[in-house]
Amino acid sequence: MPSAISDLRNEYTLNGLDAVDVLPDPIAQFQLWFDAALKANVPEPNAMHISTVTTEGRPDGRIVLLKDVSNTGFVFYTNYESRKGRELTEHPFATLTFFYSELERQIRIEGHVEKVSADESDEYFNSRPRGSQIGAWVSHQSLVIDSRDVMENRQRELEAQFAGQPVPRPPYWGGFRVVPDAVEFWQGRPSRLHDRIRYRKEAENWLIERLSP
Repeated sequence: MPSAISDLRNEYTLNGLDAVDVLPDPIAQFQLWFDAALKANVPEPNAMHISTVTTEGRPDGRIVLLKDVSNTGFVFYTNYESRKGRELTEHPFATLTFFYSELERQIRIEGHVEKVSADESDEYFNSRPRGSQIGAWVSHQSLVIDSRDVMENRQRELEAQFAGQPVPRPPYWGGFRVVPDAVEFWQGRPSRLHDRIRYRKEAENWLIERLSP
């Protein structure tokens, strides 16, 4: 490993965070930080890492895009038959991580996972660009294929099949909602003594507590 990697470090100095500074509700606090990321022109502020667990108990992760957030949770869309779709169906728990380097902030969300309603999935699917709609039919996500030609040939077939008509949502494609029971807001601070404020669900209330960095 090049020695330069071990020498990489950054001193975080922009802001601090205390329990008295945050809103009582973590969804409202998330929206506050998300809006700040939008204002700061953070690239793809809705990009989030989702961690799942395989049937063998191995951690698995990838980047997906947040498409809705409300008091009911955090929603993203995918192929239910994909690797992550199968993992979430078998083990319906996940952790989401947002990292806004420009603001020296990180947000972690833990909770159980449920599928959104068919109506919600239809509504979002119908709002997608037509190319993305056809792409959802083309891709058998996570399966091995021989070459890119397989996808491109299938794409042409489907474009002809759906010519002049709306593209329906594939029955295996839809949304998942992560319903949080813990949300942590991390603010970088000097000397690695970062601020960490966690919301933890107790019954119907949120307990706010500070964690050691």
